[in-house]
Amino acid sequence: MSLKDPLPVAKGRLCWFSPNWVLLLLSTLALGAFLGLEIVSVAPNRIVSGTGYPVFSALGWPGTLLGAGLILALIGLSCMADQRHYRGAYRAMLAIVMALLGLMPFALMVAIHRLVDSDLPQARLGIGAGFWVTLFVLLLALVELRTRLALARIWSWSLLIPIGLLWWLCLSLWLEPLALMREYHSRSEQFFTAFRQHLELVGTAVGISLMLGMGLALLMRRYPGGQKAAFAVLNFLQTIPSLALFGLLLAPLAWLAANVPLAASLGISGIGWAPALVALVAYSLLPMVRNTFIALEEVSPAVIDAAHGMGMSTRQVFLQVRLPLALPVMLEGVRITTVQAIGLTTVAALIGAGGFGTFVFQGLGQAAMDMVLLGALPILLMASVADALLGAVSDFLRPGGAK
Repeated sequence: MSLKDPLPVAKGRLCWFSPNWVLLLLSTLALGAFLGLEIVSVAPNRIVSGTGYPVFSALGWPGTLLGAGLILALIGLSCMADQRHYRGAYRAMLAIVMALLGLMPFALMVAIHRLVDSDLPQARLGIGAGFWVTLFVLLLALVELRTRLALARIWSWSLLIPIGLLWWLCLSLWLEPLALMREYHSRSEQFFTAFRQHLELVGTAVGISLMLGMGLALLMRRYPGGQKAAFAVLNFLQTIPSLALFGLLLAPLAWLAANVPLAASLGISGIGWAPALVALVAYSLLPMVRNTFIALEEVSPAVIDAAHGMGMSTRQVFLQVRLPLALPVMLEGVRITTVQAIGLTTVAALIGAGGFGTFVFQGLGQAAMDMVLLGALPILLMASVADALLGAVSDFLRPGGAK
């Protein structure tokens, strides 16, 4: 059907109701969360529990009508989004979602102005369930719109760069009474130390698992009889709970530190970074080995035969033909491993390895949800950025480039 074809007709009437049910459901959920749940809470200090406020109290009628109107526009557009004549509806919905995401920090600014007493220096504004649910649903809608508009992964994520810059500007200049920002300002040095520790653990674990994974995959190709045993061991490691694995590593690493002076001088002990690194590498090996092995095996035999026919040696065929063709799938393994390691490093804080998990578990122990968020949100952001960048590189390296 071309764009010049007549509109679809059902029983003599114009058939305009052709919804995208995913976007319709998400938009309806966003409206319900925005209007029905408490969007912010206000507390006079860190100890006292906050009082929740709905959107009408936090933003007033102008802000409420603006937000609800934009979400209602999403609902209306989602009702006709699957008609070929209204493909522009997806672009309009994308613009509305981006506008809503950009307006959210300004909504917090309005709530601070209306609800936070400037005479109370420790007063703070907490982000309520309505705000988080609306934000989460809008991000899900953004993923659906990216799929419908067939946007390349790197371009879809680049749309969020100006939104992220806007959020950073607002948080830095105008959202100081936000409870999350008060927690950050009181622990800014610890925050950057945790960031460095988290990054070091993840980078080291992924680097080691990449080298070991490629070595194991090459050995499994050279000795096919060991494939089942190798994958059985790697699958078994994946099934061990992380806390149990940390506990199993405690005794042998403590013994190693006590009896090998070199290990002790390197800082190896039963707690700290050493057991965390070993556990992260153990968990990272399965996706790395599996993707590397499959990528190398699935290169077309015809391409390999053609390379040999051109006079290439076995080494040249591997380095110039098989490895470049396998690289996109291998990078998918690196992407999966990196995202998994970023999440698992959180638990390593329980054995003194540091990282953002320190804030998460301290916050849980003190029933301070804003401290939990101070650790959880950077982890989520790091995982999302790693997924986007490595996924974009993998797409770019595939035949035909990113699409």
